[in-house]
Amino acid sequence: MKTWQQKFTDVFKTTKPILGMVHLKPLPGTPLYDSAGGMQKIMDGALADAGRLVKGGIDGIQVENQWDRPFQKGGDLGPETVACIAAAAARLRLEFDVPVGVTVHLNGVKQALAAAVAADCQWVRAFELANAYVSNAGIIEAAGPEAMRYRSFLRAEHIMVFGDFHVKHGSHHLIEDRSILEQAEDVQTALGDGVIVTGIKTGTPPSRENVEPIRNAVSIPVLIGSGLSIDNLDELLPHVDGAVVGSAFKEEGRLANPVDAERVRAFMEKVRGIRGG
Repeated sequence: MKTWQQKFTDVFKTTKPILGMVHLKPLPGTPLYDSAGGMQKIMDGALADAGRLVKGGIDGIQVENQWDRPFQKGGDLGPETVACIAAAAARLRLEFDVPVGVTVHLNGVKQALAAAVAADCQWVRAFELANAYVSNAGIIEAAGPEAMRYRSFLRAEHIMVFGDFHVKHGSHHLIEDRSILEQAEDVQTALGDGVIVTGIKTGTPPSRENVEPIRNAVSIPVLIGSGLSIDNLDELLPHVDGAVVGSAFKEEGRLANPVDAERVRAFMEKVRGIRGG
């Protein structure tokens, strides 16, 4: 079995990879779904945003059901969500020569793994791989114990699982007796292939003071999962192994807007300077 380092290098083929978000429009079965536009409208939007990310020089694409609000907990998600995300991810894999990963709100890690296997993707993101937190949808418990067994069941150990901890948009008083470093180590103990560090909400970066100790506490990759921008790249990127970027690539930096290829290009040009090529 390959180590996390081998998997990470084999997939991204560069240091400090930047993964751009494709936020799918509301999917069938959710309150905001546009039945008039149907899956064609969802797919057109995904292809357009992915195309702009690739044109701008992105290292990978992460597909997410960002607009399936209000979010359901992973165990409550229906098969329609998995089917639609898998269809979108598979189409992007066919259209673009970049690695693709999957996130399923809210902490639907088994569902993400199923979609990733169907679409031949290379990673999934878990909002809570170890421990627990309180979200708008209720208490979100550790996905790791079931998800890692499910990954083995699927014979999909090649698919990396990146785990958040102390995740954005959550209340963490349930485990306030455990330090940030302990929670990062818990992701590694849960067999995560990478640790994702976020700020308190979408678009808010973690502090360098938090990132550096976490990088020293774990032996798996550390990625920034929120708030990385062209303005703080110099401060934060040298201290991590990669990042997931959403809002900073959108027109006017607004989450709900389409991806702006020029913003991506300028961002990635600066990234190449930081990583030396």
